[in-house]
Amino acid sequence: MSTLDVAGQRRFRLLGASDHRSLVSDVDLQRVRTRVVYCTVLTLTAVAFALVFLFPLYWMISSALKTPTELVRPHPTLVPHSFHPEAYSSAWTNLRLPHYLFNTAYYAVGGWLIQLVVDTTLAYALSRLRPFGGKILFALVLGTLMLPGTALLIPLYVTVVNVPVLHLHLLNSPWALWLPGAANAFNVYVLKRFFDQIPSDLIDAATVDGAGPLRVLWRVVLPLSRPVLAVVSIIAIIGIWKDFLWPLMVLQDPNSQTVNVALQNLQATSHVPENVFYAGLVIASAPMIAFLLFFQRHILGGLQAGALKE
Repeated sequence: MSTLDVAGQRRFRLLGASDHRSLVSDVDLQRVRTRVVYCTVLTLTAVAFALVFLFPLYWMISSALKTPTELVRPHPTLVPHSFHPEAYSSAWTNLRLPHYLFNTAYYAVGGWLIQLVVDTTLAYALSRLRPFGGKILFALVLGTLMLPGTALLIPLYVTVVNVPVLHLHLLNSPWALWLPGAANAFNVYVLKRFFDQIPSDLIDAATVDGAGPLRVLWRVVLPLSRPVLAVVSIIAIIGIWKDFLWPLMVLQDPNSQTVNVALQNLQATSHVPENVFYAGLVIASAPMIAFLLFFQRHILGGLQAGALKE
């Protein structure tokens, strides 16, 4: 075999060595200069994005370790001149953080369960039952994604103050948080898209065996949908935990407030030292940061879960 044929086969193997596409081909990466430039640009970009996202978190953590005097200096310091970790214990006890963290966890779990029931059944009905006018209803659901959340605050507030027909007053109750967030258009879209890819043969086989729509949902569809259900669950819990504006409006009783609203109100009314306030913010953020880091693989895997083919 000639040298030209060997070189051609080697180049063919390089071209077919990778199934993924990128800005730089595998052949170009064999060149030392290209590989150095590519790695340098990639590293600098990753470091820049990491600094943009992590610097606010670092500033919050380091500010809790400073003294109040150092925090109000006209020239901020990146590294604390003296470390005072006792601000965290003070925030834990003086700001009643265990009580407000329990409130927030209670609201998050309840809202997650209600969202899961409502969004799953709606997506299943639109995907598999196909009711009359289902496409119009789905288009209207997706249309709500085009509306900014602030545009809906006043109608939602008027609704929870006096629920139509039932005439219920929901302020300072968990239902003021749970009911407005029960139907989430993004969750319905993700779930319906996944349900559409479940093979119809499985649904038909269960129907032939005498299973009704609810039993098919419970015994066939939901077990296959665990990856996407994990994504919906994680998004729902994080969304309720980090929400601030809506809980501030509907939870006016201090004992029923979430941790984000309580910290803001305590900072405005109780003259909490700045370092203690930052320590409270760190403690309030820690559960969701740990939660997101632990379940990040489930988020990526669930969003890409569409391997089922007809």
